[in-house]
Amino acid sequence: MKKLTIFTPAFNRAYCLHYCYESLKRQTCKDFIWLVLDDGSTDNTKELVGTWQEEGEVEINYCWQKNQGMHGAHNTAYEKIDTELNVCIDSDDYMPDDAVEKILAFWEAHGNEKVSGLVGLDADRDNQILGTALPKHIKQAALFNLYYKHGVTGDKKLVYRTALTKKYPYPIFENEKYVGLAYKYYMLDKDYDLLLMNEIICHVEYLADGSSMNMLKQYHNNPLGFSFYRKELMKLPFADTAFKYRQAIHYVSSNLISKNGAFIKETPEKILTALALPFGFLLYLYVLSKNRRVNV
Repeated sequence: MKKLTIFTPAFNRAYCLHYCYESLKRQTCKDFIWLVLDDGSTDNTKELVGTWQEEGEVEINYCWQKNQGMHGAHNTAYEKIDTELNVCIDSDDYMPDDAVEKILAFWEAHGNEKVSGLVGLDADRDNQILGTALPKHIKQAALFNLYYKHGVTGDKKLVYRTALTKKYPYPIFENEKYVGLAYKYYMLDKDYDLLLMNEIICHVEYLADGSSMNMLKQYHNNPLGFSFYRKELMKLPFADTAFKYRQAIHYVSSNLISKNGAFIKETPEKILTALALPFGFLLYLYVLSKNRRVNV
């Protein structure tokens, strides 16, 4: 049985998905499965992946579902994956030729059931690391602590044990398509560290139609998902007051957008949320203003 599943959520990305596929064909180690999770595409993604399956260069599983957004695609992927490890490579990204080999060799040498997986580096297409490298003086850490204790910046690539990623499924809210993916990662942080692998294992590009480039629109259109995410982050036992206060500001803003009058009653941090009301209201006005300009 293969050790690693590389899964790729895709929504109308037939025009760029070949970059990922070509990089997987070049892998020096083929001990992986590629799961393409088609999140309701209306382009020729299915036909394109079918031709790649016929080529037989890479073991490919394909699954189509009605569009649910990135978090819904992740939910379905985790349900279907049965390899020990998994990693998400987005539809506009690709892997260095030796990425799978490095991941599996590192896990073989250091992996164990006391950690949730490993974290590696993302780089741009010019091979420049996004943000900072991982700290060299420690071998493992929770993802939250990497960013808020050790000063790590920039997106990083997460390789998780599949048995753990099946926990904490993302909620699906009617007529919404977004919940922060870090919800699951921070939940796992409560019990596990990640091993640190200072190697580039993914090259990324932020396209104009991608989630990262449309965050204010996502914020406005998915207030229930954002509210859920902020509420859960306020509950984190290892987060400090300043972090929780920032979440409370966003929580207020999202609930004003959704017109939820019970948000003070529902918050896990009532005092912080009350203190966050002025800034949350200002953020709410800012989001409304920005989205009106986009829609004009």
